[in-house]
Amino acid sequence: MKLFPLRHSFFLLALLLAAPLRAADPIPVTITIDAAKPTGNLNPIWRWCGYDEPNYTYAPNGKKLIADFIADKNSPFGPASFRAHSLLVTGDGTPRLKWGSTNAYTEDAEGKPVYSWTIIDKIFDTYIDAGAKPYAQIGFMPKALSLKPDPYEHKWTPGGTASIFTGWTTPPTDYNKWRELCFQWAKHSVEKYGMKQVQTWHWEVWNEPNIGYLVASAPGVNKVIDYEKMWDYAADGIRKAVPDAIIGGAETAGDGAQFQKDFIEHCINGTNFATGKKGSPLGLVSFHAKGSPGNFKTIGHVQMGIAAQLSTINTGFRTVASRPETAKLPIVIGESDPDGCAACVSANGLYPELGYRNTSLFASYTIEQLTRTLDIAERNKVNLLGAVTWAFEFEDQPIFAGFRALATDGVNLPVLNTFRMLNKMGTQRLPVTSTGDVGLDQIMNRATGVRGPKPDVYALASRDDKRITIITWNYHDDDVPGPDADITLNVAGLPADLAKVKMTQWAVDETHSNAYTAWKKMGSPAKPTADQHKQLEAASELAQTLAPADQPAAAGKTAIKVTVPRQGLVLIELAW
Repeated sequence: MKLFPLRHSFFLLALLLAAPLRAADPIPVTITIDAAKPTGNLNPIWRWCGYDEPNYTYAPNGKKLIADFIADKNSPFGPASFRAHSLLVTGDGTPRLKWGSTNAYTEDAEGKPVYSWTIIDKIFDTYIDAGAKPYAQIGFMPKALSLKPDPYEHKWTPGGTASIFTGWTTPPTDYNKWRELCFQWAKHSVEKYGMKQVQTWHWEVWNEPNIGYLVASAPGVNKVIDYEKMWDYAADGIRKAVPDAIIGGAETAGDGAQFQKDFIEHCINGTNFATGKKGSPLGLVSFHAKGSPGNFKTIGHVQMGIAAQLSTINTGFRTVASRPETAKLPIVIGESDPDGCAACVSANGLYPELGYRNTSLFASYTIEQLTRTLDIAERNKVNLLGAVTWAFEFEDQPIFAGFRALATDGVNLPVLNTFRMLNKMGTQRLPVTSTGDVGLDQIMNRATGVRGPKPDVYALASRDDKRITIITWNYHDDDVPGPDADITLNVAGLPADLAKVKMTQWAVDETHSNAYTAWKKMGSPAKPTADQHKQLEAASELAQTLAPADQPAAAGKTAIKVTVPRQGLVLIELAW
């Protein structure tokens, strides 16, 4: 008789240890927002986009995506900005992965310059017609000016071994021709679009010169010297046509802090290679920051590395803030992404660690990263202008192939809905505290990130005159099943005489605003029918999960209950 209770107890204990109920129990989180105490304007750093293949810009799906990304030509946040590689590369304009061309500069038989702006105009026309503007990248080197012109066009493929760094990566053979090319480009832009339009553009020279995108002019030459010379001549050419043009650099990759410091020192105290005077007209500072996903084969699941991206951003900000001459300059994070290769794919097992791209994980990562980037900028007291999401679309590729993109075959991915949510935000940022906040220091620490037992449950809040908007999310680096977050949003600072407000909600998660889930339910067709394609487009829209409904308020306060699944995000709008 005494053995039975003991056995029974062991049996119950085994059941409790094996049961998934505890892991699935929702996490209670309280988020507090005071709408009466705005911290300042909400900085729209998300309205920046970039990509390798410039000739996709004016393809039908490219035009559609640009319009979807911008959302509203008359946005209170101002126009979006687009950055593309290869605007000066020689070729006929036929795109391939990590390749594009415009044929802007060639030379005749006597070596005299021949300028052609037709393809660049098509690219910039697309931006401007949509209500956006270019973040104009001065690069790469035309074949006629390349120190090593052969081979010029690379033959790279996602799973191949060919290098992309061919003849377009060199400094110019003739710096005066390089300067004149930049002058003629800017002069043409003013003639076509008008000085008032062109003065609003931002320019930058080259891309990631601290790695293979720039080869040294000769063995033993320090590449930063080559870059400084290229930058000085390019800036001098642009400013001859647009005297107050804002021109940035150095668009460094990864651990490029020393390269950036050397470049900044040159701009402040060095001798300008083009003019012979002291210093260079640095108008903004630019650098790149990438996340670092874990090794899928070792870990066994997708694991993001947001800490790598945020810690690089923190280092970049500290570099700019460390000198009084640059501390107030605008900063653009010229590429700001979860990983390092947009054209690499997760399909066919090539890069399984990139499997997040079609899913809501990309969406939740993006809101986490952008909000924390704003927090890091505030902490460092820097003038952050934009964070360029390096993701666009790839023409004539299999649907849901796993590229880092915002859309596939004309169908928007879940991450695009993060930008739709952000574009609905108010113009003033509100203070947020959350019991689910992992903490900025832990999140940007490469040893921890958001890889511990707790997800980061946080929010971005804003307001306009009679409207409050809140995006809240449940993010974790590890893409494994995890508990929902049962969130109580305590909102104070409403008008004291309100008895109710109108509340609307939208969601992005595995089952909302998610064309990838819809595609899998169809059986993952390689070539969806016209009807299936329409269904996918419908599934890709930002899903409204609550139509405007009355939400009680009293004494200037309201409490909202919302459940957010792992890797999900919810937008709440309160209006009166």
